[in-house]
Amino acid sequence: MDQNIKDCFKKSLDETAIPGELYKKYSVKKGLRNEDGTGVLVGLTNISDVVGYKKVDGEKVDDYGTLYYRGINVKDIVENGKGRRFLYEEVCFLILFGYLPNREELEHFKKTISDHYSLPERYLELNILGYPEKNLMNKLQREVLMLYSYDDDPDNVGVLETLDKGIDLIAKIPVIVSYTYQSKVHHFDKGSMIIHHQNYDYSIAEQILYLLRRDGTFSNKEAEVLNTALILHADHGGGNNSTFTNVVISSTGTDIYSAISGAIGSLKGPKHGGANLAVKKQMELVINEIGIHASELRIRQIVQDILDGDFNDHTGLIYGIGHAVYTLSDPRSEILAKQCEELSYEKFRHDEYEFYRKFSAIAIEEIYKRKGIHVCTNVDFYSGLVYDMLGIPEDLYTLLFVIGRTVGWVAHNIESKLYSGRIVRPATKFVGELKEYKNIEDR
Repeated sequence: MDQNIKDCFKKSLDETAIPGELYKKYSVKKGLRNEDGTGVLVGLTNISDVVGYKKVDGEKVDDYGTLYYRGINVKDIVENGKGRRFLYEEVCFLILFGYLPNREELEHFKKTISDHYSLPERYLELNILGYPEKNLMNKLQREVLMLYSYDDDPDNVGVLETLDKGIDLIAKIPVIVSYTYQSKVHHFDKGSMIIHHQNYDYSIAEQILYLLRRDGTFSNKEAEVLNTALILHADHGGGNNSTFTNVVISSTGTDIYSAISGAIGSLKGPKHGGANLAVKKQMELVINEIGIHASELRIRQIVQDILDGDFNDHTGLIYGIGHAVYTLSDPRSEILAKQCEELSYEKFRHDEYEFYRKFSAIAIEEIYKRKGIHVCTNVDFYSGLVYDMLGIPEDLYTLLFVIGRTVGWVAHNIESKLYSGRIVRPATKFVGELKEYKNIEDR
C-alpha cells in the first residue's frame, strides 16, 4: 500500500473513533448479540430451532443442545434413517415443504434433483475448465452468479419460481464444486484432472464421492457418513450469518443467485464456515508435538499452553470447542462423533479418533476451570477429521458446508418472501461531531 494512504488512515483514526462506552449508552447490540451472548430477536421462522439453553425466571440457564428441523429432532431423523441412501434428500424435502414426504413424493423429489444434476451445454468447458481459480469459495460465488445468465427468467422472484431455481441450485452446486476442484488441481497443483460424467442414480452424497475420486468408488459407510454431515449442516436457524445475509439480500427483491452468492461469501469467513479447517490444523500441530498416544497429563499441559497463547496460533483459542448457542452439548457434534468413531474402524484410524475425544474432554474441563462456563465440542471439531477420513481435500471443507446449507438458504429465502416481505433496514446512530466545511486553503 502507498505510504501516504497509510498515513492518512492513521490520521483518520483520531477523527473517526467510536468510544466503546457509547455502545452501552445507546443500548447498541454489537454483532446483534445481547449482553448474555444470546442473539437479538430479528425474525420468526418455522424451519429450524436451535436449542442450547433455557430461560428460568428471565435468566439464561445452560442446557443440553437439541436441533429441530420443522419441529423434528435431527437425532431422530439420523437414527431412524440410518442406512437410507437418500436421507439428505428426504431432509431437503422436509426443510423446503415443512413435512416428511411419503414414498411417492420422495421418489418424485429424488428424480427432480437428479434431473437437475446436468449443467448447461458447454458450461463445464467454458466456465469451469476455461477459468480455473485457486480459491474455490470465490469460484463458486462466480459460478452461482454465472447460472443467472443461463436462466431464461432470472429476475423472477416469485415464491414458486424461487423454489424451482433453489432446487436447481441444490442439485447443481455439488457438481460444480467437484468439477471446480478438479480444474484447480490440474491448473494450479499440476495434478491429474479426473472428470466423470454425473451419475443420475446417485444421491448427492454419493455423487460427490464419485466425482471426486479417480476410480469413482466408495463404501456404503463412507456415503452414509457424508450423508449425515450434509444433514447436520442443512440449516441452523435464521440468525446465523450466512442465512441472515441471504435473507437481507433477498429482502431487496433481487434474484436468488445474488442472495446465494452473498451467503457463500459470508460462509467463506473464518469466523463462520472455515472453523473445521482451523480445528484440523490445530490437531495436527498437537499430535505432531506430543504424539497420538500421549498421556492425559501431557494432553492437559498442551491444552493449557494453547489457552495461555503459547501454542498453535497464539490466540488463546481452542478451535472446535464452544458455540454461540450450545452450552452443555452440540447435538450435531454428538451425532458426527458417533459416525466418526464408526468410520475410524473402517479406516484403521481409531487411535486418532480416541485422541480427539480425550483432547476435547480435557479442553472442556480446563475452560470451565478458568472461565467458569460450560462449553462443548461443536460440529467443526469432528467434521475436519471425518472429511480427512473420507479422503476429501482441505480445499473442499467449507464448500461441503455450502452444499449442505444451500437448502436452508433457499427455505429461509422463501419463508421471508411469504411472511415478512419487507426490506431489512435496521438503524444506526450518528455519534460524530458536526463540523463546518473548510476551504482547501484553510485545512
